Amino acid sequence: MRKHQTHGFSLIELMIVVVILGLLAGLLVPRIMDRPDEARVTKAKMDIRVLESALRFYRLDNGMYPTTEQGLQALIQQPERGPEPRNWRQGGYLETSTVPKDPWSNDYIYRSPGAQGRDFEIISLGADGREGGSGFNSEIRNWEMDP
Repeated sequence: MRKHQTHGFSLIELMIVVVILGLLAGLLVPRIMDRPDEARVTKAKMDIRVLESALRFYRLDNGMYPTTEQGLQALIQQPERGPEPRNWRQGGYLETSTVPKDPWSNDYIYRSPGAQGRDFEIISLGADGREGGSGFNSEIRNWEMDP
């Protein structure tokens, strides 16, 4: 009898690919494009997608998302306060040792639970680093991005 082997990608392999693509886009897109503001918006959206994926892996392992107080730091360092994760992955959920900042060097805003019944929110305040504004100064929100 022949055994059939299935070939596929593990979750970790897929996560590594997403992180590598995000890093490449973050490094190459601003250099290639003559429109740096548009490149920064693209990078912010890619960062947010990577953070969303890491948060979903966190939830799969622990049955919940990190709280607002635990923040995105819970993706790289096991939380010591609030509800402790039951199965936190050694090494964390990001391929970096720090939580990325948005392309304008501001922290991403994380809230869980999010507004209007969302499990969580990830927000970049845009170029001006303040709420409100239009164009490149407007917020980039995970729930408003194209899938």
